[in-house]
Amino acid sequence: MSDLLNEIKEAIIDGSAKIVSEKVTAALEEGFDPEQILNDAMIAGMAEVGQLFEDGEYFVPEMLVAARAMTTGMQILKPRLVQADVKAAGKVAIGTVQGDLHDIGKNLVGMMLEGASFEIIDLGADVPPEKFVEAVQKDHVQIVAMSALLTTTMPSMKTTIEALEAAGVRDQVKVMVGGAPLSDQYAREIHADGYAPDANKAVALAKSLVS
Repeated sequence: MSDLLNEIKEAIIDGSAKIVSEKVTAALEEGFDPEQILNDAMIAGMAEVGQLFEDGEYFVPEMLVAARAMTTGMQILKPRLVQADVKAAGKVAIGTVQGDLHDIGKNLVGMMLEGASFEIIDLGADVPPEKFVEAVQKDHVQIVAMSALLTTTMPSMKTTIEALEAAGVRDQVKVMVGGAPLSDQYAREIHADGYAPDANKAVALAKSLVS
């Protein structure tokens, strides 16, 4: 790997948005292929961040900082990727379900997914079922990702899946769920396609759902 790509990768691992911005710009100016910058430097960096989290060396704050650095780089790279017609890994509509205003976990998952080359449609927090349905109908997403941090809002996930069924779009999309009070068993009970306990597992789950 070139020194420049390695510097981008290390800056993402360190969570240095300023250096990522400078080095991505420099790599583009030097004529590096945008897809190579994405795959060999940025996605590789986020993969290492995910591994550090798995190993217990990184925690949520470090992951958030790294994900923000990745997002900074993506903002510079995205127009070039569009020009080069680089396809996203998939399209994900993500939101915290109705009644729940917590969004840190949702934001982290969204940034990690974007770091893994997914196109993200962030619906925000307190998202009613019809907004998820609309994202499937209008934006043609492959995955609906729902988050809940309160036990009282968990039933909104079931309501949303029922709304997708009622709209006739449930079979067009995979549904993944996550959040502190959830479990794999609950995901199965509400007929979700998968459950992820953290942002790193969410990336692996999303990849498996679109493959």
